[in-house]
Amino acid sequence: MAIPSGPLAGRYPFVATMAVLALVPYLVLSAALSPLIPFIESDLSMSPQTLSLGLGLGNAGYAVGTVLAVLFAQHLPQRFMLVVYATMSVVGSVLCAAAQDPAMFIIGHILQGLSTSLLLIAAVPPLALGFGAEKLKHTAVILSVCIFGAVAAGPVFGGIQANAHAWRPLLWITVGLSVAVVILVVLTYEHTPPANRDAPKDPTAIALATAGSIAAFFGASELTTHAFVSAITLIPLLGGLLLILVLIVWETKSRNPLLPLGPLLESTIPVSGVTIALCAAAASVSVSDLTLNLVTAQHGALHAGLLFLPELAGALIAAFVLGAVLETKHLQYLPMIGMAFLAVGIGIFLIKVPSSQGLTLVGSGFTGVGLGATVSPALFGAGFSLPAANLQRVFAMIELLRGVAAFMIAPIFVHFVATVGGSPAAGTRDALWVSLAIVVGGSALALGLYFAGGARPQTPQMTTFLNGDEPAWPSPPLLARLRRTPGRAPDAAEDPVHV
Repeated sequence: MAIPSGPLAGRYPFVATMAVLALVPYLVLSAALSPLIPFIESDLSMSPQTLSLGLGLGNAGYAVGTVLAVLFAQHLPQRFMLVVYATMSVVGSVLCAAAQDPAMFIIGHILQGLSTSLLLIAAVPPLALGFGAEKLKHTAVILSVCIFGAVAAGPVFGGIQANAHAWRPLLWITVGLSVAVVILVVLTYEHTPPANRDAPKDPTAIALATAGSIAAFFGASELTTHAFVSAITLIPLLGGLLLILVLIVWETKSRNPLLPLGPLLESTIPVSGVTIALCAAAASVSVSDLTLNLVTAQHGALHAGLLFLPELAGALIAAFVLGAVLETKHLQYLPMIGMAFLAVGIGIFLIKVPSSQGLTLVGSGFTGVGLGATVSPALFGAGFSLPAANLQRVFAMIELLRGVAAFMIAPIFVHFVATVGGSPAAGTRDALWVSLAIVVGGSALALGLYFAGGARPQTPQMTTFLNGDEPAWPSPPLLARLRRTPGRAPDAAEDPVHV
């Protein structure tokens, strides 16, 4: 017997609100917990290494959930699973907020990370594709605000709680938001059958994603108390990254993959976009964490959080710019513009380390614009290059890689700062130079791939894309110009018409 639809089913504002409330809490916490760490450790009698491990495993849960969400969507009723994910989020949030010992907190945080990515992959692609072209730009803005605005707002909320010498109130707020998500999921319920019961279950891909994510984040978390070149850090860290690389190769070469990476990695615009997204995520999160730590040591957590408010404003500005250009050829320019803003922001932080209050305000604003104008536009550009029917599965793999780049690189940089340079300021300066090199090098590589493929900015054909079977614009094969036989005329895929 089919479950009846909810009274708010099919109403975009309520479905969009549900997606916002599902994604924001964990992403805010990912940036807000840093100044609260001493209070959590004291209240739960938890060592720094144990808490670091718990936070790392929460991020691993987020990474694994992106792949599990695709598997469940193919074989189980999709909207019913959304109810399950939202309920799981409530359980995880309650365990964290009411934690009486380290195990309770860590299990809750893992459930929070896992349920957030499950909700992300289950809720956002249907929101993007299910309400027509007129709502797609709103969804793009919402997605960008949720992911990057939430992360940028985290230091402010963390600073407020640290100033009050309390951490549980913020966690109980996440419980309330999680309960609201469950209510909205039920009220907007529509029976949605499995996407494709004949789709492969691909246990190899699930095993590689799970083992790789857990190992990599475990290794990164152990840097809190161990040297980088030690068995307990280096072996799981490199081994986990190797397993994720094997996952990419496996899904690319498989005849019937769970995650169809072949079309993604063989096409110019997606590869260029993913390159920008990963480099921007790796550099920006590290820059924000490192500079925030120094400013917090100077001025306190609340003052530091307020000094980073321009990062939130920048992310919001970039989100609305994304909405404005989403259906134009200018979408393909936006990621490179974002990388330029990000590079300028890092350069401003390099003027003085630790940064002054004025430089912090300006630098955080530039990095906020840079982050918001790179990752989301690059991912939408990649998504428009493929049929919409593949969007959920491709989005899952890209979000797995982005999560690894964003959440795993930061602990490595923090360890680098603590062990290299002789002082936190000197180590941070060195790390900022590395981040700047990642931004500049990633931009050059992405731009080189774009031109080597013969890609050109084009206006996306949204109606064609939303019909599900065709991309919004043609993307030439990767390195098409370099592989072209001399004297042979290029075909349409290799040399698309400039619209």
